Amino acid sequence: MKKVHPEFAYQSRELGVQIEDTLGDPPDRKYYARVVKSLIEEFAKGSEIDDVNLLSFAIADHLKFDDAKELLALADDYNQSNFAAVNGMVSYLNDVAEKALSTVGQKNPALACRAIITAFLYKNPRQWTDEDHSLESLQKSEEEDDEEEDQMASGHDIDHLFDSSGDENV
Repeated sequence: MKKVHPEFAYQSRELGVQIEDTLGDPPDRKYYARVVKSLIEEFAKGSEIDDVNLLSFAIADHLKFDDAKELLALADDYNQSNFAAVNGMVSYLNDVAEKALSTVGQKNPALACRAIITAFLYKNPRQWTDEDHSLESLQKSEEEDDEEEDQMASGHDIDHLFDSSGDENV
């Protein structure tokens, strides 16, 4: 598994939450399709929405990732802005998605690159990993640190724990 830039990992997780929230429970695919359609049309018109997650949300289901290995390699640099190179690694499933990304790519190539890579990571979660910053992981590492402090190796100097002057300090 390849480690990816923490911001890409965050954006990918957020994209998943956003998609789940939009689909709802039970999933309303018609509503989801309307939301995606309106977003992608806004980006295609040249709307200046500077949000990686919204652009990823709009394009995630409209891309075919042709060069997964290279996209994964690019996921370690969040400041990627070579839109022509990143764009060459995907195929579009419809003209509106292509127009939306090319419009954004002309004005803000870094945003377009980030959105493509974020959508790729969301669609391929088993190909990458991230440092675990969850509360459970942090608590576990703290507990391990505490256990290490509690255990003393044999021969460890503990003389400093005792008052050498005894009752003279009273």
